Amino acid sequence: MRRREKAVTDIAGLEQILWQGKVCQLAISDVPASYIVSLSYGYRGGVLYFHSAAKGHKIDLLRCNPLVGFSVVIDLGIVEGEEACNWGARFRSVVGHGRIEFIEDLESKRTALKLLMAQYGEGAFDFPQQAIEGTTVFRLVIEEMTGKQSRV
Repeated sequence: MRRREKAVTDIAGLEQILWQGKVCQLAISDVPASYIVSLSYGYRGGVLYFHSAAKGHKIDLLRCNPLVGFSVVIDLGIVEGEEACNWGARFRSVVGHGRIEFIEDLESKRTALKLLMAQYGEGAFDFPQQAIEGTTVFRLVIEEMTGKQSRV
């Protein structure tokens, strides 16, 4: 990273961003260019959890090539300047890459879905068996990540 003073290097700082984030951009290998999707997620211990319909372009691509990139950004607003070149953004972000693993076991799917819900609200969440069976759940095991913050 060119601007070292903006780097978030400690795992606690990186995890704080991942716990506070609400949307993950997932970059999936495709031809002729990367396929990027915005997803809700849950985070725990170096792993991002996602859910999806059972079929679709995203799922087809992930089953062919599980290596992905990701980004989570917390937008803290715009900083206005007197001149156009002095404007900027306030943000905290984490970018990285890892490997997708599909979760098939129903109890593991239930746990992952609870983690996902905990990202957005408090409370005890439960899911009907039929909903769990009909939902594709997968995780991104993070292999590397870096963080950046500006004007925080």
